[in-house]
Amino acid sequence: MSDSRAVLVTGASRGVGRAVAAAFAARGDRVAIHHRDSADLAESLRASLPGQGHAVVRADLADPAAVATMVDAAAQALGGLDVLVNNAGQAYPHPITGVTYEQWQELWTRTLAVNLTGPANVTYCAVRHMLARPPGSPSARVINVGSRGAYRGEPGQPAYGAAKAGLHAMGQSLAVALAPYRIAVATVAPGYVQEDETNAAYKVPRGAEHAAQSPFGRVARPEEIAAAVLWLADPAAEWASGAVLDLNGASHLR
Repeated sequence: MSDSRAVLVTGASRGVGRAVAAAFAARGDRVAIHHRDSADLAESLRASLPGQGHAVVRADLADPAAVATMVDAAAQALGGLDVLVNNAGQAYPHPITGVTYEQWQELWTRTLAVNLTGPANVTYCAVRHMLARPPGSPSARVINVGSRGAYRGEPGQPAYGAAKAGLHAMGQSLAVALAPYRIAVATVAPGYVQEDETNAAYKVPRGAEHAAQSPFGRVARPEEIAAAVLWLADPAAEWASGAVLDLNGASHLR
C-alpha cells in the first residue's frame, strides 16, 4: 500500500500482540515483531505475515540499554517508526498475605519494570524516531495496551494493577505532551482475553467463571483487541488521543 507505515509491536510473538501484528500487516504496514525469549514464535509470525519488510527484534524490557538497542534496530529495519504498540506485559502473582516481605519487594520491582518502566523507555526511544520523520508525514501513534485491572483491581497481583493504571496515566500525560508534534497517544484496557496455542502456558485457562463476568457470556478474542488498536492507530482517529478505551464486554463499567 502507498500509505504503508512502520509499526513496532512489543510482545508480538503471542496472544494479543500476535493478533495486533497480523492486523497491521494485513493493512499493508511493515511490522517489527518484538519478543523477549520466544524467537521461534516471532519468526513463525514473520513468515506468516503478508507483505514484505517485516522484522524481528529482541529485548528484555526491564533492561533500559537493551530497549534502546531494540527500538533503534526496529527503526533501521523498517525505515523509521510511525506507530508504537506497547503490548508486552507480564503478571506475577504476589498476594499481600501470601508472600514474604522480600518476595513482595522483588515482585513489585519486576512487575513495574516490565509493565510500566519498560513501556515508558520504549516510548521515549520510539518518539525520538517519530520526531525525525520527514515533514508532511501522517501523524504518528503510540497505543498502549493497559488493563481492566487498573480499575477493577488485581488483588492477587496488585503491582500489575498499579502498573497498568500507571500506563493509562502515562498515555494521557503524553497525549498532551506530544500533540504539538502530531503524535497521538491512546490506550486500550482489555478484560480477560482468550488464550491460544501461543500463550496458553502463560495464562490461567479461561473458564466459565471468567466468561460469566461479561453479560455476553464469554471472554474477548485477541482479534477484537487488535481491531481496536488498529482503529486507534488510523489517521482518522487522531481525535481519540488521550482516550482509554475499555474492551471488557461490559464486565466492568466505569
